[in-house]
Amino acid sequence: MATDLEKGEANPGSDDAPSEQRTGPPRPRGPWYRNKRWLIPIVLLVLLSPDIYSYTTTMMKPSSLPLTVRSVEWLRQHHGNWIVDTVEHFWYSWHAPKPGGPQLKSLPRLGSSPVATNRPSGGHSGKARDTELPPPIAPVFANPLPGEGQWHQTGPPVDGGAPMLVTTFRTERDYPQIVAYVVSLDHTRTVSAYYPGRYEPPSAAARGPMMVPYSQRSRLLATFNSGFIYTDGQNGSSVNGQTNEPLKAGLGTLIAYRDGNVDIKTWTGGPDAGPGMAYARQSLPLIVDNGRLNPALNTSNEWGFTLGNAVRVWRTGVGIDRKGNLIFAAADYQTVITLAQILKRAGAVRAIQLDINPEWPTLISYTHKGGLHPNKIVPNYQQPVTRYLVPDDRDFFAVYTKEPGPVTVPFG
Repeated sequence: MATDLEKGEANPGSDDAPSEQRTGPPRPRGPWYRNKRWLIPIVLLVLLSPDIYSYTTTMMKPSSLPLTVRSVEWLRQHHGNWIVDTVEHFWYSWHAPKPGGPQLKSLPRLGSSPVATNRPSGGHSGKARDTELPPPIAPVFANPLPGEGQWHQTGPPVDGGAPMLVTTFRTERDYPQIVAYVVSLDHTRTVSAYYPGRYEPPSAAARGPMMVPYSQRSRLLATFNSGFIYTDGQNGSSVNGQTNEPLKAGLGTLIAYRDGNVDIKTWTGGPDAGPGMAYARQSLPLIVDNGRLNPALNTSNEWGFTLGNAVRVWRTGVGIDRKGNLIFAAADYQTVITLAQILKRAGAVRAIQLDINPEWPTLISYTHKGGLHPNKIVPNYQQPVTRYLVPDDRDFFAVYTKEPGPVTVPFG
């Protein structure tokens, strides 16, 4: 007689028995850790926990930046630069400006009334004194728009004159919709101050208020952004005789002297500023020197890492004219070469590039009728008009009306 196995029937108790023929409870599948589906998320959690902790603690720190900008900055600093660069490269490539296009019909209106230029000094009686104002900026286009390159006063008058003049002009014939924003600061009526931010420079000798001090706001005329962070070029700085980061020979340096004069020059001294300097702030080599563009200028990242490796981005810079007045300029879709051309056209004989990329350009003027009223000159939607009136992450410059006595950076 044939057995059950010979008949092809499985033993109900064996593993080969069909499921419908098995009896009793199901066979255990072993401990949970033998299931690989559980291992994957656990391993990922263990591997990512340091980054999760770092990101969380960083986002919980005080900051003047929105969450999106801080998140991108954190990703850049934690081996994610390639991700950010890839995304930004595609975005900027898609939105890169194309030559040509329709002409602008008008320019942004800045300041109040236009001022007459080239007025000789000494021709006014009484307490108010006249100064020789800068000439209009020569237009790039054959048919300038109304007010293009013409200086307008902004802010309250000082000694009967304009301490700060603003203007706009189109920068290149091939890109007729790009506008430069320029301000000229009369060094006989104004004094500038340099303030460390919350995190820049990283080794500030005195961190200070990280904003415009309340005690100085009654004389505040303007604020504008500073230069590249310390890690991008080892840019040194000093305030009131105290060194934040050591000054580096060969870098362009904005200097305010205690006698009230300002200058921009290539640094040739040691790591510390001299006793006659109120502040010194470096930002890469000069881009304009002796009225000429630096021949070493190029479109590589030697002159600043840009978002998505785009060549044309928001750029800012500061120069000094032949009379010792500071000139600040900002424009979108610029290379370091075209930025240098803007400053040279505005009258700068020496100049440095300040911060770049769309998050940072800032130029704000202030009026005082009925309180302190900030007004954006550079239209940066990523920064509030109250920037520098509250603690900021980055260092910056403030412009005040001039007072008698030696110049220092007031912290209190």
